This record gives sequence, C-alpha cells and structure tokens, in this order.
Amino acid sequence: MSDDLSIDPLDVIAVGAHPDDVEIGCGGTLAKLVEQGYRVGIVDLTDGEPTPMSPGPDVRAEEAAEAARILGVHHRTTLDLVNRRLMDDWESRVELAKEFRRWRPRLILALGDRTPTASPDHWQAVLLTEAAMFYSRLTKWDHEFDHLPPHKIDGLLYYSLNFYSLEPPPHGNSFVVDISSTYEQKIASVKAYATQFPPEKQHIFERLEAMAHYFGEAAGFARGERLSSPRAVGVRDVMGLL
Repeated sequence: MSDDLSIDPLDVIAVGAHPDDVEIGCGGTLAKLVEQGYRVGIVDLTDGEPTPMSPGPDVRAEEAAEAARILGVHHRTTLDLVNRRLMDDWESRVELAKEFRRWRPRLILALGDRTPTASPDHWQAVLLTEAAMFYSRLTKWDHEFDHLPPHKIDGLLYYSLNFYSLEPPPHGNSFVVDISSTYEQKIASVKAYATQFPPEKQHIFERLEAMAHYFGEAAGFARGERLSSPRAVGVRDVMGLL
C-alpha cells in the first residue's frame, strides 16, 4: 500500500494543459474556494515549454509557483507530459489518474472545449481529464496505479479558454461563480506569467475584465466566472437562489 495515503486530501483539483490555463479560466473560482476554506490543488499536464518569450522551464515553473501562491492553493504539481505533443493516450491517463487517487478530491475543474485558434493540447486535456476521472474509481486495477486505492470523484465542472465564440458552452448547464472578492487575485496570478504576456499581449487583461464584468452582471455580481456541468445543475432550496 502506498504511503501517499498519509497526505491530507484536497477538496478540489483544477487541471490545465499548461501553467496559466487554470489561472485564466477559473483562477477567481479557485481563490474563492480557498477563501471559503476548501483545500485546492492544481495539476498542470505539461510545463508549457518551449514558448517564444520564455527563457526556459525553470522560469515558467517559478511563475507558476508565484501564481499558485497568489491564489492561495495548497498544492501544485506538473506532470512529465510533453507540451505541443500532449495526447490522450493510456500512459497519460494513468499519470493523471494517479494524482486523483493520491489526492482524493471531491471535485475536478477541467478544460471544457476545443480552442481552434489556440493549442490543440487543450482538447487533449479535456479527453485526458475525463478518462482519468473514470480510471480513478476502477477497482481490481490498483497495480496499474502504483497500488493507490480507487477513489470516486463526486463532481466534474468545466471552465473555458475559448474566448472567441459567442456560443454558450457545449455542455450547456452553465452557471456563474461570484468572484467579486477574488477577481484581483485572479488577475495578479495571470500577470505572474510575465514571459507569457509581454506588452503586445496585454489585451488579454482587457478581455478578462470584460468577461468577468459581463458574466458577473448577468448573475447580479460585480465580477463572475462562467462554469458548466456535464449534468443538469439542480437546487434543493429554490428561495436560496434569490
């Protein structure tokens, strides 16, 4: 039996293809969950390198660590998968499923859509995360996962990096998270990636501001992030929605 069971479980794990994906897509939500007392982690499937303006993986890793510190997350790890060549294959599924079995989260936040004008790694990350959630719970297969015991994850939610479509998320079932109190943390965490956002890319912050304002106002908040669910979003207290 693995001694990894001695670690404190995480309540939530957000998965990105590259460092900065989760900050851009759901950084405000992660900081909000931390603010509410939940244990939050991030798994980057690749180190995101090489990229045009970065001097190398060590600098990108330092930026990721600073972004995690700003958001207040409790754990961040980078899998040894390859940027620009990320594929939904057996070995990659197993590596991510081992993280889920090790940290035993209740909720996964995952990339939820293709990004046709950006990295194809994003779509592979969607497929990988969904498969790894399934593998995490399978019994009589512990030898494939370093003998980490099965773990059933309660929920899956999607965040989006597809900023160029006016269509709703492909899964529907969308809702808005109030990030009014953590919006500045989100922006600071994205700005921690100085190598990824040189002067010619500063327009990303105007886009993030516009989206946060639009989604927030639509739901009655100052700032918001839109997430979606593969299942219908149900309520037990209708009056609690007011």
